[in-house]
Amino acid sequence: MTDLLFTIYPWVKALHIMAVISWMAGLFYLPRLFVYHVEKAQTVDSAQEIFFEMEEKLLRVIMGPASVVAWVCGLIMVFTPGIVSWDFVWPWTKGAAVIGMTWFHHWLMARRKDFVAGRNTLTGRQYRMMNEVPTVLMVIIVLSVVLKF
Repeated sequence: MTDLLFTIYPWVKALHIMAVISWMAGLFYLPRLFVYHVEKAQTVDSAQEIFFEMEEKLLRVIMGPASVVAWVCGLIMVFTPGIVSWDFVWPWTKGAAVIGMTWFHHWLMARRKDFVAGRNTLTGRQYRMMNEVPTVLMVIIVLSVVLKF
């Protein structure tokens, strides 16, 4: 099994990077869609339905699969012997930030359900502020992995 993990490691790492890029793109874009949904949907006929469709497809077609692939590939790399040294702080900070990113993804899904049910209470400004969450988590993850402190 160890030989297989070493053999596929470069492919798993490449797939992990591609999945994370796709997931992050969605995590950056969906709050921005929510900003426009709050601020513009009422001013244009049928815009509400367009926003619903864009948000739903972003979550279901891009973000959902990308997050699953990122998690699976990340776990494969974690279980590949010699890749992660748990004696350092970096795997713990990266892991905490990835869990935070997953929480944020689920928070965004809950906000979309609020929009669909007509229960959204957040403003465009609040969604703009929440749009910074994935940036902070990305900085923590990249610094953790590159600097390996």
